[in-house]
This record gives sequence, structure tokens and C-alpha cells, in this order.
Amino acid sequence: MNGPSSPGPFSRTAGRRGERQRGDRSQRVAQASRNSTSPGTGEVASLSEPERALSRRFCRTLVVALTLAVPSLAGAQLTVRVAVPAAMADSVVYIAGSFNGWNPGSPAYRLMPDGPGRYAITLPADVRGPIEFKFTLGSWEKVEVDSVGGGVGNRRFTVPAEGAVTWTGRIGGWQDPAKIPPRPHTATASVSVLDTAFAIPQLGRARRVWIYLPPGYATSGRRYPVLYMHDGQNVFDAATSAFGEWGVDETLDSLHAQGGPDAIVVAVDHGGQGRMDEYSPWRNARYGGGEGDAYVDFLARTLKPYIDRHYRTLTDARSTGVAGSSMGGLISLYAGLRYPEVFGRVGVFSPSLWFAPAIYAYARRARPRAGQRFYFVIGAREGDTPEVYVADQRRMIDTLAAAGFRVGVQVDSLVRADGTHAEWFWRREFPLAFRRLFGDAAQPRTARPARRIRSHSPGTQPR
Repeated sequence: MNGPSSPGPFSRTAGRRGERQRGDRSQRVAQASRNSTSPGTGEVASLSEPERALSRRFCRTLVVALTLAVPSLAGAQLTVRVAVPAAMADSVVYIAGSFNGWNPGSPAYRLMPDGPGRYAITLPADVRGPIEFKFTLGSWEKVEVDSVGGGVGNRRFTVPAEGAVTWTGRIGGWQDPAKIPPRPHTATASVSVLDTAFAIPQLGRARRVWIYLPPGYATSGRRYPVLYMHDGQNVFDAATSAFGEWGVDETLDSLHAQGGPDAIVVAVDHGGQGRMDEYSPWRNARYGGGEGDAYVDFLARTLKPYIDRHYRTLTDARSTGVAGSSMGGLISLYAGLRYPEVFGRVGVFSPSLWFAPAIYAYARRARPRAGQRFYFVIGAREGDTPEVYVADQRRMIDTLAAAGFRVGVQVDSLVRADGTHAEWFWRREFPLAFRRLFGDAAQPRTARPARRIRSHSPGTQPR
């Protein structure tokens, strides 16, 4: 599969440039009118009647011209025009890139016919600065290739801060899914698929769920901590991952060989096109969201009780964690804030905090719980605007500190200079995060009684 070679989370541009330009336009029109008339009369001074009539017509024409011309500057956007081979002229073409989460089949990013064998799309006005993108037929299995079927890298373009711009290009062809060589499976013997269609009653759908059992689980008689993870396709197996895997099983197998710590890991596949919906409890006007409450309820009220019934687990909060990256980092943070009596260990990798700004107010109302621990890590080279992502994480750390969490004890925050928004980075950072979160919880001991689960909806105060 020839997906994006450097997938980013989403592109974000701050400011109200359009509103500012609309205000400038009104001032220019008013000034043009004032310069054409006598003070207080609204009539052109020192002209004959025919000259005044001609001048009035000219002023009306000038105002109309300004009204029509200036919006094209104020609302100026990037227009993408692309040509396809004649034999593929009836294709349904999409654009995927750093500005839409590399979604290969988003209806909002479908190109429209623009003449024989040509397609075009105008991107949202806030898509500015450096971007990367590719064209697809709706999935990464059908991504663009060159004229001889070879893979192509991400297309790159810098959208100017102001003014209209057009990018033009050509597509050589489309990848044939039947010709994609199968990728080798890399999951270790410690990994199995718990269920290919585990029911999620809170959402009325089902999902594949993976489970990792530590080496020696079958004979040890021990009870183990449990870490719940999102984007299960990318946790254990390169054959199912779109952008590379975390290698969690290899990491934990290696730690076990060195004497631990050990843990059970349960990974839930994301929902494809519905991933952003499930990974945020708040809606984002452009990208969706709003199903995060139901998804977190599933983890706490359905999946965890099932795992605790069928496996030897330590059920208390200090022995139960949740972790993920990007949108998975956002929903992990929310799960820890909403269910502190369930998830006492929270791993937040490169969180897409910008997607749901309401998370800051929610975190500010949180009450620190003894023993709960959050681990944040982000790269200084994330996405199109890395300084924004780093600033967002720092703001969240400050927010948790204001809520009473002790930074350095209950909250860790790391910024890696070379880190990017990619699986290789999260794979590298996972061992340290796991040791920090579970180093004390993952030792053999008797399970504590599970506490009653409380639910805290968005906007209500966590307890």
C-alpha cells in the first residue's frame, strides 16, 4: 500500500483573516464614495447636470466593481486542478493530506469534474502554509501511482498567507489493489485476536479487538495490570497498519526477558471513516466527533468488565491504563478525566488537543485522584505547525497543574526535538512511557476490589 509517507494529524490555521478583509473592503468602498461627492450633499461638486449623472453612474459602477473584486481576495483559497489519463476519465477522485487528517475518502474532499479528464477542488480558506497531499479513489489501496505503476511521494506545496492560488498537476495512474504484495505479519506469539467483531452496544456497531498476554501468562498464576489502547491496527502488526506499527508486543516481550514490568494489553481497532467521531466527545465543525462519550463508556463499562471476567487481571485503577496517539491521545486523556476510578494510568502521545478546545475547561474542573498518573509526550516537528502542538500540550499541563495535579509526580510532560507525528516516534517513546506508568503497578500482587464506576459527561465536573 502506498499511503502518505509522512502522515500528519490535521492542519490548523489561526486568526480571522476573512473578517478582517471584509472590514477593509467596507472602508475602501466608503472612502471611494466620500472621495466622489461633496461634503454633506451627496452630489458631485462643481459639475454640470450631465456630468453629475455620468459621475453618479461611474460611482455606482466603481462600488459594484469593488464589491465583486475584493471578495475574491478576501475569500481567496487554494484551488487544486489535476488531469488523469483518458482511460480513467470517469474516476471519482479524492484529495487526502495534512489538512484533512490524511482521510483518503472524505466526501468533503472529493474533486469535481473540470472538463474532459480533469478534476478540481477549492480547499477551505484556512488551509495555508506548507501542505502535503496525495490523490486517491477513496482508499489507500487505490492511491495514485506514476505512469509505470510505481509509488509516488507526498506532493508538497506552500499556500501563501494571502491571495488566491492554483496548483495544477497530473496523475499517472491508480494502484491496483490486486497487485499489492501482502505485508508480512509481525505480531509475536503473545498476540491474538480476541474477537473480529466485538460488540460495542453504546455505538451499535462491532470492532476487532486484539489482546497481548505476557510470556508465561498460562502458567504463572499471576494477576496482571491492563493497558487499553486505540487504533488497534497499528499496535502489534505491520500487516494491518497503514503507517507502521508501535511494536508494543516486541517491547513488552523484551521487557519481560529483562525481568519486567509485565502487563496485558487490549487494543481496539479504530472505525475507519468514523475514527474522528469516536475519538472526541465534542464535535468539531469541520471534522466531526461527538461519539467519544459512548466510546469511553464502552471501554469502561463493557470491555474492561469482560476482560476482568475472562483474564487474570489487577482490576484497580492503579493497575489499569489507557493510551493512544493523536486523536487516540485526546480520547485517552478524556477517558482518564472522565473515569479516574477506572483509568489510573494515562498515556497521551502527540494529542490532537486542537480538535476539541473544550477539553481544557473540562480538565480544569478535574479533581486530582491519589495515585493517578498522566504521561504526555510530543515531538517538536509535529504536523504543519509544530509550535502549535507543543504549545497546546504545555497549555494542558498548565491546566492540570491549576486543577491541582502535581507536575513531575502525577503528570509528566516531554517534548522531543526530533519527534514527528508518526508511528516510528510513538514506537520509540512507548518503552519509557510504559515504565513510568506501570513500573510500580506491574509487580505481582493480589488484586484490589474494583470500585463502582461513575460516569462524567462533557461539561460536568469529574469526581
